[in-house]
Amino acid sequence: MSLNKNSFKAYHCNDSVNCFKYWAKELKTTLLIFVLLFFSILSLFVGVADISISDILLWDMDKISIVSLSRIPRTISLILAGIGLSVCGLIMQQMTQNKFVSPTTAGTLEAAKVGLLAGMFLIPASSMLVKGAFAFCFTFLGSLLFLFITERIRFRNVIFIPLVGLMFGGILNSIATFFAVNHNLVQDMNAWMMGDFSGILQGQYELIYVSLPAIIVTYLYANKFAVVGMGRDFSKNLGLNYKAVMNIGVLCVSLTVSTVIIIAGSITFLGLVVPNIVSMVYGDNIKKTLPFVALWGAIFLLICDIIGRVIIFPFEVPIGMVVGFIGGILFLLLLLRKK
Repeated sequence: MSLNKNSFKAYHCNDSVNCFKYWAKELKTTLLIFVLLFFSILSLFVGVADISISDILLWDMDKISIVSLSRIPRTISLILAGIGLSVCGLIMQQMTQNKFVSPTTAGTLEAAKVGLLAGMFLIPASSMLVKGAFAFCFTFLGSLLFLFITERIRFRNVIFIPLVGLMFGGILNSIATFFAVNHNLVQDMNAWMMGDFSGILQGQYELIYVSLPAIIVTYLYANKFAVVGMGRDFSKNLGLNYKAVMNIGVLCVSLTVSTVIIIAGSITFLGLVVPNIVSMVYGDNIKKTLPFVALWGAIFLLICDIIGRVIIFPFEVPIGMVVGFIGGILFLLLLLRKK
């Protein structure tokens, strides 16, 4: 079947070169989806309980119960957390025009920790939803404060901005630690903030679906986030409502980070490393790279979780430690590369 000019335009192929690039991108996306499916299925069969595909086919009810009550919720949470935190990192990097800004280096995780502690102190017997609301409010305010600080920094050096974010996060972390020590909440705080998906069961992870609308809004506003990162005056000249777009971006980041922390705890460096690696491979066009950031974030988190489950089997290393170790090394390499 021949393709006329209109057909080419429909597929973003105005000539043979653009057509090749388009189908190459589609092939890469498809391959990543298959890689994600492979590690998702592998995640269902890795763990202390020995479960094989034959157990499912033979309808072993005990094994099926383990898969449906524990393994499937855990895998879904890993995928959504990986997508959400990676996309959050990309949003923050676009809004600040700095590749080293992420929830890890902007005080976002620490602000969520303060909010979680506030919820535990004010309403000790509150539900997960109420604790999530506290974490969201403090994350939102903390993100706004960080952006307010960065806007007033005269010399916006590529390393200086994340250093300011680390200092801001350190202040928030000190406040949280002081508060926890004085109210005997240190153990509770450490238990909540250690990134770990091992305790996720059916009925305890569904709150993470709240991050899906934020991810959808992120895709719709992708180009606008890149524009507002160029500054208030530049955005206004292009007819964008600078303050509204920035608030939407902060809202998406806060909603995603707070839900992930409530479900699994703190996962560092994911939102920093994945967007940078994707940018190095696929370029800086946020609209084009956003699907790759989401897919690679989910794949990276699944791989780290599987490593944590098998490295000292039958015991398990919390995923926060695995991601922190691998992400820390990659972050150091990125710093050296920028230097």
